[in-house]
Amino acid sequence: MEDSIDTQVLRVALDAPDSRLIQRAAARLRQGGLVAFPTETVYGLGANALDAAAVARIFQAKGRPASDPLIVHIIALTQLSDVARVVPDVGWQLTQRFWPGPLTLVLQRHAQVPAVVSAGMDTVAVRMPGHPVAVALLRAANVPVAAPSANLFARPSPTTARHVLEDLQGRIDLVIDSGPTMIGLESTVVDVTRTPPAVLRPGGVPIEVLREIIPDLQFEPRHLSLEAAVTTAGSPGMLARHYSPHAELLLFTGPLAPVLVAMRTLARERAVTQSVGILVPDEERACFDDIAAQIVSLGSRDDLAQIGRNLFAGIRALDQLGVAVILVRGFERTGLGVAIWDRLFRATEGRMITVEET
Repeated sequence: MEDSIDTQVLRVALDAPDSRLIQRAAARLRQGGLVAFPTETVYGLGANALDAAAVARIFQAKGRPASDPLIVHIIALTQLSDVARVVPDVGWQLTQRFWPGPLTLVLQRHAQVPAVVSAGMDTVAVRMPGHPVAVALLRAANVPVAAPSANLFARPSPTTARHVLEDLQGRIDLVIDSGPTMIGLESTVVDVTRTPPAVLRPGGVPIEVLREIIPDLQFEPRHLSLEAAVTTAGSPGMLARHYSPHAELLLFTGPLAPVLVAMRTLARERAVTQSVGILVPDEERACFDDIAAQIVSLGSRDDLAQIGRNLFAGIRALDQLGVAVILVRGFERTGLGVAIWDRLFRATEGRMITVEET
């Protein structure tokens, strides 16, 4: 794609969005433009979901395969009838509990939603964000907005406007800069067209919390090749290669003490010939202080929300430093840890190093 667009940046305060700037961005959406905007999860790249040509520009700008469906963002429950043919009872229960918020529902697609939004499938992914700036933009635009993450395909998701510009400057019309996002991990995707419903992608709403409403909720983690996704990707973010840095990323798993030893050993070996980056919780940073490596802290290991919020930014920071390889360990796979593990696994394309207890 030719980098020929003059990408404008609008700085909009989180606590008091400037209505003039919001109206300007909303007008661009209605005119078929591409606008990157913050949500509570990550920054999204928005287009009018009912305008097939505008939606096609999203795929072009991101270099995203047409087989990877998008999420449609709405501002009110009354808009559901514009994008979905039917909402089952369990879907309404989930909206009452978790909307607005980081939960996406897969529903039967309304005929007026272009097939390009959903990769040609008869379903559509829908969510209602709660970020004040996203809310203001959607209300002013008064159209449902299709919006995947505002990054180049397969790159780490953007949690700041700077991340968006790193990937998409010259490819999109506007970026609304309202500072870093609050959650830093994408929404949880639940398919309610099937019985029992199933989580297709873990995210900002933990599976344990969803099971308070749907006790038999299924979780089907899938890591699809690009070829398989042509016919079977029911949700965004299901490809095996996703969220990837330019650097090689190696994911260590196993008991903590042996994992830290293994990470130190490999970091020392690689540092002889390569620039090494390490992502670690605050409490473990000192383990690597004597190694010639770039170290980025993710936050306290006891605060998975903080780890999730800093994950993509940490990966991008090490990429900016030009490291050749990034070492990171896995975290507990409960609560938000399931989503963190999912993102790391996909970012490594499955390159895991399993460490046994010694």
